[in-house]
Order: sequence, then C-alpha cells, then structure tokens
Amino acid sequence: MIRLLHTADWQIGKPFGGFDEERRVELRAARFAAVGRIAALAAGRQVDAVLVAGDAFDDNTVAERDVNRVLDQMAAFPGPWVFLPGNHDTAVTGSVWGRLRSLAARRGLTNVIVADEPAPIVLPDGRLAILPAPLVRRHEGADLTRWFDQAETPEGAVRVGLAHGALENRLPEGADAGNPIAETRAETARLDYLALGDWHGFLAGIAPRTAYAGTPEPDRYPANEPGFVALVELDGPGEVPRIERVPVAHYLWEARAERLEGDVGGLDPLFASFAEPGRTLLKLTLAGSLPLRERLRLEETLGHWRDRFFCLDIRDDDLFDEPDEDDLDRIDLSGFVRTAVETLRAKAADPADPERETAQLALRMAYVEHRRLSGPER
Repeated sequence: MIRLLHTADWQIGKPFGGFDEERRVELRAARFAAVGRIAALAAGRQVDAVLVAGDAFDDNTVAERDVNRVLDQMAAFPGPWVFLPGNHDTAVTGSVWGRLRSLAARRGLTNVIVADEPAPIVLPDGRLAILPAPLVRRHEGADLTRWFDQAETPEGAVRVGLAHGALENRLPEGADAGNPIAETRAETARLDYLALGDWHGFLAGIAPRTAYAGTPEPDRYPANEPGFVALVELDGPGEVPRIERVPVAHYLWEARAERLEGDVGGLDPLFASFAEPGRTLLKLTLAGSLPLRERLRLEETLGHWRDRFFCLDIRDDDLFDEPDEDDLDRIDLSGFVRTAVETLRAKAADPADPERETAQLALRMAYVEHRRLSGPER
C-alpha cells in the first residue's frame, strides 16, 4: 500500500497587507507552524511521501531566511517531499526553487525533490511514480497535464499526477479558470490519484480519483473549507483511493452577517458562540437600523469583543441610525435646540439627502456628548 500526504498553497511569505504589523507577524508565522504540523502528521502516519501541489511560496522573491525556516519545519518527516512549482512560485530562471535546492544540499538533505520538469519522478523503491505539471508562467492557457496520458511508468507502480490549476467544469461558478486541467485527466492518463492545488478549499471527489487539498492555513474569508490536508491511501494500481481530510489549521476565518432592528441584544450571544475567539478572524457585516442609544451600546459591545478576537472586522455600511423620540429627548431635555435636532433627524432619515451621513454623525455626536455631560443614566 502507498500512503501519501497531499497538501498545497502554503504561500510562505504572504504579506497580509490588510492587517496591522502585530497581526501580520502572527499570520505569517502561522504558515511556518502549519508546515511543522504537516511534517509531524506525515511522520506519525508513516506516509511514503508528502506532495506539495504548487504555491508552497507566495512568490519567487521570498527571503532566504524564510526558505530556511520551511526546511526547519520539515525536519520531523525524513521521507520524500515533492514540491511542484505553481502560479505564485513558477519554475523560472532565478526562482525560489534554485535556492531551496541549494539550501537543502548544504544541509545534506536528499529528501527534498523539486518537480520542475514534466517528467516522471519514480521514488527509489519503484512503487510510486509521480507525474508533475510544473508551471513556468503565472497564467497558462494550455493544459500542462496532457503529457500524463502518454507517460511511461514502471510496471506495478502507482501513478499519481501532481498539478496546479483549475479542473475544468468542476469548480464553483466564479472560480478562476486559469491554468486549465481536463476534468477527465485521471481517467485518460490512467492515474490512481490526481493531487491538485490552486483552489484553497478542500475538495475530494470533485472528479474520479481527484482532489484539491486546499491551503493548510486559511488566508481569506470565503467559506470553502480551508485548513486541511489530504491523507491518501492507495492499495495498488487501479484501486480506488481512500482520501481522509485531516485538520491542521491554527487560525479560523469566519464571515457572518447580522441584521439589527432596534437593538443589539443578539450580538453578545453571537460572539460568545465562538469557542476560541483568540484564534478567530471574524468579518461581521451588519445591516438594519438602530436608535442612537443602541448605536452607543453597539460601540461598547464591539470594543469589548475586539479585545478578545484575534481580528474583528466590522462592515456596517448598511446599518443606519434612526433616532427616535426618546433619543431626541435625551439630547435636548430643555428644548432649546429642538429645531436643529429635528432638521438633522430629517436629513439623517432621507436616503436622497447628500448630507445624510453627516447628519447621522452629528446626531450621534450630540447624543454621546449629552451622555458625557449628563453622567451615567439611572
């Protein structure tokens, strides 16, 4: 039996430019730690090889220090690591792959294999033949797996394809269709398994004997099941592969939407439903309308939970202030600015008024200032 660990899309060196420096450092470090967990899993499950189906690195300019850190994290698994150049780390002159080879050789590592040529890679015992389709440019119009169909491999060897791109007619609508791969490639090339990268979510059974492992450490919000690797068992040539999804992620990226109508009472239970907020990145889209006193309560609630989540990204473009009579009475107890407040209220409620946002902000500021001057409510 052949046992493989299939992974992809590590994107070591990803900058995470949308985050502050502290979070960028932690997110980048998590990608190295994921490699360490993969190595430990590979060793623990006694796999025959680890296949990295493209985009191990975010680009070809990744720092040499980062390449060394990857090799450090790989140390727990002494078996073969087969790396396929993807669309982020293409096999071009001066690519990261030359440095990886050089640094591995300097350490005396003979188990690091760069699959940068379209030619079979037969592991020493002859039981496993890997057919790679390395990318030499970021966007390829041709199907680089076509040569698999004619590839000759040792008799009795398990045939495994290794490619990076879009499986035609199988990915969800709207997915990137670059670097096409025929949906029937596993069949036409007599593959026992086709290990794919590029799609960042885990997708097994997307076509016969074919799977995407996805990224082991999520790096975006879409809910396409990232954070896993595939453990694949093959009893022999022609046998159906057994594919096991194994979680390896540290950070959890979640996107939620919540409609608020009049109060924010439902937010605390929502936030509390996350068992490990300290390693959760939550993008929360809010819509609806709130009176000013609830808007103030919202800010207090978010302030509390921001300190508990690794990242709390609030999108509230569709959440509007709707001051009610109680709000206005609290702003102007004596009535001496009632006319001005009513004017602001009218503007804030009119979607066609070009000063609507300004009026909403002015009302909110007036309410907050009144609360500050009046002291705590009883």
